Amino acid sequence: MQNRVFVINKHGKALMPCKPRKARILLRDGKAKVLKKEPFTIQLLYGSTGYKQDISVGIDSGQRYIGLAVTSQNKVLFQGEVELRQDVKKLIDTRRTYRRSRRNRKTRYRKSRFLNRIAKKKITGCHHQWQVKLTIISTG
Repeated sequence: MQNRVFVINKHGKALMPCKPRKARILLRDGKAKVLKKEPFTIQLLYGSTGYKQDISVGIDSGQRYIGLAVTSQNKVLFQGEVELRQDVKKLIDTRRTYRRSRRNRKTRYRKSRFLNRIAKKKITGCHHQWQVKLTIISTG
């Protein structure tokens, strides 16, 4: 498979990819500049006709790998392979066993703790101080 360099015209529109040799010559002569390094893309600094060919995308999906290919007439423009994860079922099973063990765990009964809040204690303490002041005033 030959590597191809992606090409953008001076107005930002995509053109057909070129060979690395052609890209090196354009960069050396100052007719193009590097736009991105990954994937390697150059932008032309002069006007071009904007000629494009029809391309086709092929996807082969399997159980472990997905193959991708982009071709134009008799040239392969891009070719790649994606490896799919194989550990998902094992991770889901592990999560299921942890969840079931949590639900089936024998834990002791614990009383609810909703009457021991700090704000409640401050209110009762403040109320007590008012009662003491009232009793001192009323007896004195």
